[in-house]
Amino acid sequence: MPKIKTRRSAAKRFEQTGSGKYRRRRQNMRHILTKKAPGRKMRLGQSTLVDNANLKAVRRLLPNG
Repeated sequence: MPKIKTRRSAAKRFEQTGSGKYRRRRQNMRHILTKKAPGRKMRLGQSTLVDNANLKAVRRLLPNG
């Protein structure tokens, strides 16, 4: 039986933490930044954890993670 390949697009977007959770970047930081408040841009620049509702899907995309 062949090895299961990792979805490379997901591997670039998610990172597993030491406790087994997954870290992701926030959206809305690519363009149209002039109208966003500085505090909002600071919060958007920080990473956050994947929500429990999406955790099963992320694990399915990253079988070796």
